[in-house]
Amino acid sequence: MLSRLSIRDIVLIDRLDIDFANGLAVLTGETGAGKSILLDAFALALGGRGDQALVRQGQEQGQVTAVFDVAKSHPARALLKANDIPAEDDLILRRVQLADGRTRAFVNDQPVSVQVLKQLGQALVEIHGQHDDRALVDAGTHRTLLDAFGGLERDAAKVVTLWNAKREAQEAADAHRAEVERAKREGDWLRHAVDELGKLAPQAGEETALAERRTFMMQSEKVAEDLREAHETVAGANSSVPAFAAVIRKLERRGAQAPTLIEPAVKSLDAALTALEETRAHLEAALRAADYDPAELERIEERLFGLRAAGRKYNVPVDDLAALAAQYKNDIALIDAGEDKLKALEAQAKEADLAFAKAAEALSKARLKAGTALDKAVNGELKPLKLERAKFTTEIVSDPANAGPNGIDRVEFWVQTNPGTRPGPLMKVASGGELARFLLALKVVLADRGSAPTLVFDEIDTGVGGAVADAIGVRLARLARGVQVLAVTHAPQVAAQASRHYVISKDALDKGKRVATRVAEVAAEKRREEIARMLAGAEITNEARAAAERLLKAAS
Repeated sequence: MLSRLSIRDIVLIDRLDIDFANGLAVLTGETGAGKSILLDAFALALGGRGDQALVRQGQEQGQVTAVFDVAKSHPARALLKANDIPAEDDLILRRVQLADGRTRAFVNDQPVSVQVLKQLGQALVEIHGQHDDRALVDAGTHRTLLDAFGGLERDAAKVVTLWNAKREAQEAADAHRAEVERAKREGDWLRHAVDELGKLAPQAGEETALAERRTFMMQSEKVAEDLREAHETVAGANSSVPAFAAVIRKLERRGAQAPTLIEPAVKSLDAALTALEETRAHLEAALRAADYDPAELERIEERLFGLRAAGRKYNVPVDDLAALAAQYKNDIALIDAGEDKLKALEAQAKEADLAFAKAAEALSKARLKAGTALDKAVNGELKPLKLERAKFTTEIVSDPANAGPNGIDRVEFWVQTNPGTRPGPLMKVASGGELARFLLALKVVLADRGSAPTLVFDEIDTGVGGAVADAIGVRLARLARGVQVLAVTHAPQVAAQASRHYVISKDALDKGKRVATRVAEVAAEKRREEIARMLAGAEITNEARAAAERLLKAAS
């Protein structure tokens, strides 16, 4: 329920804080006192359209904050979770209207989009009035309301689940059928491709390895000649190695005669000879590595040609040929074994379709029964509301060919305002005053089912009086036993039924230079005076006070 409404700098309201409670609360006041401003401000906090004209003159911005006490199980909590908004004990909706036309929205002090604010507002509050275009007049909600009235929510949820299962089963069958049909069309070509790629037997990474080996072999051919020339120099006929060996032996024989002269030279020559031997070994190893079989190079080039030709033919990189071969094998497997799987999937889709059709048909019958009961209940409320010649009907059109997640039914509330006139949709047929009373009758019947926790009725008693106004007040009070009801009213009979009474007025400020809208709760002992004013007008008479007293006593 709405527990507090705070308004700052909106039109004639500079600062206003109102605390609300359960039950029926009425707001009364002279025409032009600011009742519409109050509702416009409240609608702004619920995600309604912003307007720079709402900002009080001279101010940069206006602000409206609505605080709700919401049960843990209320759908609004799920909306908070879905939008990553922290869930606190109270749910606080805040809207800032800037003078340049921009607005900002907050939920529990976290910035949100206006769309999120509007979704929360619709879950928390319904506003009904003579010109209301939301709530019950939206035909899209009628099926949900009928299901709530008939206690069919579980059946409806089951139909949604079965519809999703039917759709998924059909999509699976359709997708597999398309694959099988594609594979069939390409069957001969696929078998040829699998045979050709099977003989080629491509391997992932094979092209890179072969190309590197081919490059190495072609480079080795050029390097080998230089290696042979170097080897000839070091170890061939003109090699210096024998000369070095002879010189070392000769000097070693003289070593005893002049060791200090001979030994360093012999040592150095010996190191040089060792280096030459190592060089020879390295050159011979390089020559062996550079040596290759020309036939191997030819085989590599043929393999590369075959792989690259296949890549061009099948329009894929060479490294993807192996995967392509596996895919083609799977396609052939679809042809060979896909028919059996397709039959199984089609059987599952048919079974899901039958299950949905059966549940949707059962739900449709239950809706027809619930519709009859709803019609009876709503029509029973019309006579006291001076709609005794009118008739309410729940129009249900069932069409299995246009089934959807909500079943096979299109549900819309219709009315016939007078005998002999053509019935039609509630919003199109009923006039402003009639529409408000039809909505009240509906809400009374649906009070404990499918209703937002807070209902606002904006002057639905306009144009009626006496017994009809009293009937409206009684029904609002009855409705307030299950949900919170706020009613803007000019009817003293309605005001007398309230558990809390607020008076909206204008105060002159700054020596009459400007006015401000004020809202004050009327204490129990002063309610008689306000209701007497509503009865008598500007001059309150003793007769009006006595009549107000009778209304209060009758209501209590």
